[in-house]
Amino acid sequence: MTPNQIRARLIEKGSSYRQFALARGYEPRNVTQVVARWAGADRMPNGRLAFAILRDLSREIGTDVVPGILAEAANSSEAMAQQ
Repeated sequence: MTPNQIRARLIEKGSSYRQFALARGYEPRNVTQVVARWAGADRMPNGRLAFAILRDLSREIGTDVVPGILAEAANSSEAMAQQ
């Protein structure tokens, strides 16, 4: 997805990057930068904050911002539960 497609999905839900960020405790600028850098990328981000933002954003709009991020997040949750 492109940043504009993500923004459109948020607007459909009556939200924005800023509202999304503040509701989840992220800095609005961080959300904007992460989306600009990683939206539509073909690999996962390495940073925890970027991954968390993209995971939460994907859950919010109901589709993967980065292909496979929701599946990766589910795998991470399962691995944590087994420990």
